[in-house]
Amino acid sequence: MMRSSRRSAFTLIELLVVIAIIAVLIGLLLPAVQKVREAANRSKCANNLHQLGVALHAYHDVNTRFPPALDNRERPYITAATTTPTRIPGWQPYWSWIARIMPYIEQDNLYKQCDAWAHIGNGSPSDYHWWPWGDFWQGYSTATPNPGLGALMRVVNCPNDPRVVVVQDIDLAGDGRLFPVAFTAYLGVSGTTLGQRDGILFNNYKGINIADITDGTSNTLMVGERPPSTDLFYGWWFAGAGYDPGGSGVGDVVLGARETGYESSLGCTPAGRWVGFQRGDPNVPCDQVHFWSLHSGGGNWLMGDASVRFMSYDVNNILPQLCTRRGGEVVSLP
Repeated sequence: MMRSSRRSAFTLIELLVVIAIIAVLIGLLLPAVQKVREAANRSKCANNLHQLGVALHAYHDVNTRFPPALDNRERPYITAATTTPTRIPGWQPYWSWIARIMPYIEQDNLYKQCDAWAHIGNGSPSDYHWWPWGDFWQGYSTATPNPGLGALMRVVNCPNDPRVVVVQDIDLAGDGRLFPVAFTAYLGVSGTTLGQRDGILFNNYKGINIADITDGTSNTLMVGERPPSTDLFYGWWFAGAGYDPGGSGVGDVVLGARETGYESSLGCTPAGRWVGFQRGDPNVPCDQVHFWSLHSGGGNWLMGDASVRFMSYDVNNILPQLCTRRGGEVVSLP
């Protein structure tokens, strides 16, 4: 008598057991996969900052100074003979420190395009091509921004933030017209506060040189992480006015260790709560006042010598000392 060679199918119980085992294995592997992904993103973020550090030093080699965080006093129609303390000649008003180092991060063609755009109209006071956002404050319906505003550059973005790896459409003029804007997760360190100007990158048309960093470039922070705001109104890489009335770029392209002066203007209470280096949330607007990152436990920092260090939030206690270039403090890096 011949036996049948057909195999019996899985029973329902056996199938459920297999599914349960697979679910358990996935549950065990998922945290490990997430840790590997986070480690890779943290490493990529550190590499981005290092490239920016090398570019900043290349800029210094050519210009004998680091770039200003931005300069809101430049106007192309101001001549040297009529320069006043509040206005200086120049074609790059409000351009960020990142925009100024474009030729040193393999973006020379973009730099030339942006500079050529600024020169359209020969810098006359009535032609605002030199204004990076276009002449929206005059309400011209035909105004358009500098092409650099919407140029995506991955080197200025942390890979942990999916929002900044795409160009966002923003209503710049408030009239419903959308224009592309690209962002950065990296802000220059101005020092204790922007007003003190005791860091490496701050609102200063001249910039500072390495000899000014008497605390040592390896001991002084130059760039830190701070994701853009949830409404995507701050953190534009090409140019930034910031959230203070003076247009100094604070909170936009530069930040200090203890920016307490801007909490009230953003409605952030209690005073002193939203400063320094602490955990943040992209959905909390007040977290724009301080450094933080989307990495677990801390963030990457670019030092003045172009090296990069990952530091935990515990470093907030000595952050002001690390942000000043010539404070003479004796601190140990964690």
